Amino acid sequence: MVKELTGAKVMAMDRDVPALRLMKPGGKEHPIDRILHDGDKVELGGTALVAHLTAGHTKGCTSWTFQTTEDGKRYDVIVLGSVGWNPGYVLVNNKDYPQIADDYVRSFKTLRALHVDVFLAAHGAFYNLEEKYPKLGKGPNPFIDPAGYQAHIDLKEKQFYAELERQKNALR
Repeated sequence: MVKELTGAKVMAMDRDVPALRLMKPGGKEHPIDRILHDGDKVELGGTALVAHLTAGHTKGCTSWTFQTTEDGKRYDVIVLGSVGWNPGYVLVNNKDYPQIADDYVRSFKTLRALHVDVFLAAHGAFYNLEEKYPKLGKGPNPFIDPAGYQAHIDLKEKQFYAELERQKNALR
């Protein structure tokens, strides 16, 4: 429907395409205009966005990086997909997604290797949107937050390993 209303191009990471093909909202197949791969670039309004495969939350979970400038200074931006999981995610012996734990480990490594000045994400709570937004324009830009990005990755990685260990212990 969004494509029909806006004419937008629909893009999906290659590893998410099989799942999207199985979903048929309103009986219609998902329109996919471009299948993306890790490292692909997408031009949008003169900005080059880079797709990073950060699998785990889904097989093709994608985080995006790009650069922006403010007051003549260049900043590296990330829009983080997600490195969390929903209740009931099976991280150990997952018959539908056997490499899920390995994908999370690889994604944390990928995310730690990126230089990030501005931290944005799929959900505002990940980067404290409600706290930061009212501060915008009233001093230093609150979205320039490399420490907040690292803290979020640290927290999610710690939670991941705790949940992985909990699930492994439950099988013993």
